[in-house]
Amino acid sequence: LSIDKDDNIINVSEKLKEIVRFGIVGVAATVIHYVTYRLFQLFLPYGLAFTIAYITSLVFNYICTARFTFRRSMTVKRGAGFLTGHVINYVLQMLLFYLFLHIGIKHVWAPFFVYCITIPINFLLVRFVFHKL
Repeated sequence: LSIDKDDNIINVSEKLKEIVRFGIVGVAATVIHYVTYRLFQLFLPYGLAFTIAYITSLVFNYICTARFTFRRSMTVKRGAGFLTGHVINYVLQMLLFYLFLHIGIKHVWAPFFVYCITIPINFLLVRFVFHKL
């Protein structure tokens, strides 16, 4: 147990459960993203395939994050905050994706390097949205 700034007792196990649920949704969304990317990159440019995959996983991610991870209602305000956070995440992902391609990492592997950097950042953005809005 720990005490937050308002002197309320917070159950640490609930925070850990939230992180585990985020991980489950994140893994599923990442798998959806990567499989969709690999499918579309067979006949579309890599960047477009990556974008379509991102949008596909975004829809799944929002629904599961709201209902399962943070157990909050899906409101317009949260949806807008989630989308804003993901626009930031998307821009960062695209910059990193093209950077990794530019330095010679194969398009098959580049997304994994992107995920390693952006997933922790995304967690912080999304957590803020669902706990503060």
